[in-house]
Order: sequence, then structure tokens, then C-alpha cells
Amino acid sequence: MNILYSALLYFQKRGYYVCQRIADRLGIRAKVVRISFMYLTFVTVGFGFALYLFFAFWMRIKDLIYTKRSSVFDL
Repeated sequence: MNILYSALLYFQKRGYYVCQRIADRLGIRAKVVRISFMYLTFVTVGFGFALYLFFAFWMRIKDLIYTKRSSVFDL
């Protein structure tokens, strides 16, 4: 369990340092940068899923409207 915590601490230190450097460069607080990254992550994942659902719905509607009939007797 100690190995897990030491690995977690290592990645947290490095990740927070990146956010701190970006915040120092922009002249804002590091907390704002971290929260912005979290919100951006949720927005991009949600946008991709919404786009997938939109295309699935669109293809279903297209198939319902434009059905190919093999002969005249399928009316």
C-alpha cells in the first residue's frame, strides 16, 4: 500500500507543479488552472458522447426515410 501512496504522491507533485507553472506564467492562481482543466475534461468528453448520439440518431432517421425498395411490389 505504501508503494501506491508514494506513486500517487509523485504524480500529484509533478501534476500540480505543471499547473503552478502555467498559473505563474499567466499571473493567476493555480487553483483556477486546476479547476479549468477539470471542467475542460468533462466538457470535451461530454461533447464527444453527444456527437456520437447525434450521429446515431441521424443515421436511424435517414434509414427510416430513405429505405430502398427492391421492386415495385414492395409498396
